[in-house]
Amino acid sequence: ALQGYAAEMDNPLMAHLISPELQNKKDILFGNMEEIYHFHNRIFLRELENYVEYPELVGRCFLDQMEDFQIYEKYCQNKPRSESLWRQFSDSVFFQECQRKLDHKLSLDSYLLKPVQRITKYQLLLKEMLKYGKNCEGAEDLQEALTSILGILKAVNDSMHQIAITGYDGNLNELGKLLMQGSFNVWTDHKKGHSKVKDLARFKPMQRHLFLHEKAVLFCKKREENGEGYEKAPSYSYKHSLNMAAVGITENVKGDAKKFEIWYNAREEVYIIQAPTPEVKATWVNEIRKVLT
Repeated sequence: ALQGYAAEMDNPLMAHLISPELQNKKDILFGNMEEIYHFHNRIFLRELENYVEYPELVGRCFLDQMEDFQIYEKYCQNKPRSESLWRQFSDSVFFQECQRKLDHKLSLDSYLLKPVQRITKYQLLLKEMLKYGKNCEGAEDLQEALTSILGILKAVNDSMHQIAITGYDGNLNELGKLLMQGSFNVWTDHKKGHSKVKDLARFKPMQRHLFLHEKAVLFCKKREENGEGYEKAPSYSYKHSLNMAAVGITENVKGDAKKFEIWYNAREEVYIIQAPTPEVKATWVNEIRKVLT
């Protein structure tokens, strides 16, 4: 992909085939693929080769390089922009000519998906190695490496949802790290409200997608998009947010093991939140508790 396509975008002999709208978009199309390539070629591969005789110790290799694996997060965050550009120009003469020269059966988009598949494969490989290496001396490192890779996958997944938030005025980066995101049933019960509104609120829940950051929790409405690939990915229209500094939590709501409460400004606003399962509820309650303490 880098030699047969990316490099060709800078090749003066090919310039006449590239449409003007595509000309300076190499970085959008390929993201930081080159960075990923160099990391594997110059660093990770050489490190791995040191463990050829001691495969059970390979967990250490992953742990030493774990910081560099963040480059995958950057790649995945750019992926929707890359996909939409590819869809616009996939049938351009330039790409067809590159593919013909390479004699590839598959078009460029299959190769652009590789880094996303690669980071998913690592967790499967580490799981397999753990299965057979439970009692080896490197088992702890393997387990820790697996946990770290799963953490990166979660961050990738969360950030893919976060970039789909629309209508938020501020800068999401100022809210601190994104800790969790997920869909819930939400009932509201506000002191200030009209009593009739309160009665209605008890019955019909709202579907809300929550994003828990270190400094705020965002309530969004999920909109399913029609289309292919990432076009089909939902977008989330921002509704409101609560500053974590003024939030309180009630962990158990009687009668339902999946419900908890988030309240605001000394119970002026109360949100009853129902998770899809008791396990999801427990994870969220733990995370919120961590933020509050």
